[in-house]
Amino acid sequence: MLIDRFGRRHTYLRISVTDRCNLRCAYCMPFKGIVWKNKKEILTLEEICRVASIFVELGITKIRLTGGEPLVRRNVEALVRWLAELPGVEKLAMTTNGVLLREKAHALKAAGLKALNVSLDTLRRSRFEEIAKRDHWDDVMAGIEAALACEFDTLKVNCVVIKGFNDDEILDFVEFARDKPMNVRFIEYMPFPDNQWHKDGMLSFARMKEHIEQRYELVPLDTESGAVAKDFAIGGRRGTVSFITSMSESFCESCNRLRLTADGSVKSCLFYAPEINLRGELRSGLDDAGLREMILSAVLQKPEAHPPMEELVGMANRAMVEIGG
Repeated sequence: MLIDRFGRRHTYLRISVTDRCNLRCAYCMPFKGIVWKNKKEILTLEEICRVASIFVELGITKIRLTGGEPLVRRNVEALVRWLAELPGVEKLAMTTNGVLLREKAHALKAAGLKALNVSLDTLRRSRFEEIAKRDHWDDVMAGIEAALACEFDTLKVNCVVIKGFNDDEILDFVEFARDKPMNVRFIEYMPFPDNQWHKDGMLSFARMKEHIEQRYELVPLDTESGAVAKDFAIGGRRGTVSFITSMSESFCESCNRLRLTADGSVKSCLFYAPEINLRGELRSGLDDAGLREMILSAVLQKPEAHPPMEELVGMANRAMVEIGG
């Protein structure tokens, strides 16, 4: 039922559980910071579950929890358990910066989390603090080791590549993942409000792939419908690499994802500012049928595609940390 005006069926919901984060990565957090939402403005865990259940009834089969940083949300393990038990949810995933993962990985797996993405933009301790503005490199690396030990169905490392800053580590990341049950995903640098984006900093998928192929054979892999990544096996190795090509080769025509922000707004596209907020009506006693109509209305607002990257720079939108990616 979650079909937009262009015939795209939506089966993937990303839920931001908080706008708070324990890192300050420049491409995600505006230079001047953001105004944190008051606790009363954030959906409760019970409200998240109610809205998620309506989405699942409408056809969502995959849910990913994001933030800010989802692991700073109190009782997030309970939320994982509740969502994992929803009939119709085939895959429950989370994207985390990994700072708190060492202490929470086992509980998340036990609660029903199937897939985990860890954001990590450098393998160098000295560079980590420059990117994240916090000294948590050891915590993140320990978190990745804990996740490997838990044997999640999939473990991915997300790396935002910025030309002239961390692009000299692309081969290091391939070497980090090549002999592990791990996928490293290189993400093209995307513009958001006050995140210091500049065209010269965007390294395209084609250039990254060409660089890797000077040392490794990359073998294309089949991807599931609606996948945003181009996936490759590393010839003869256990690990895999992928590329998120939002800027150079957009995948809007097959997009199957929707977003629920921490303050209760349905966002139909990462780069589309208009939203429909459910929180007020939810707390005013609107029944599930009414909430369902609001969700369907948001889906029908979804644009056919996002504008070119040069136009995105000046567009009004939330910061990445407020959306959840």
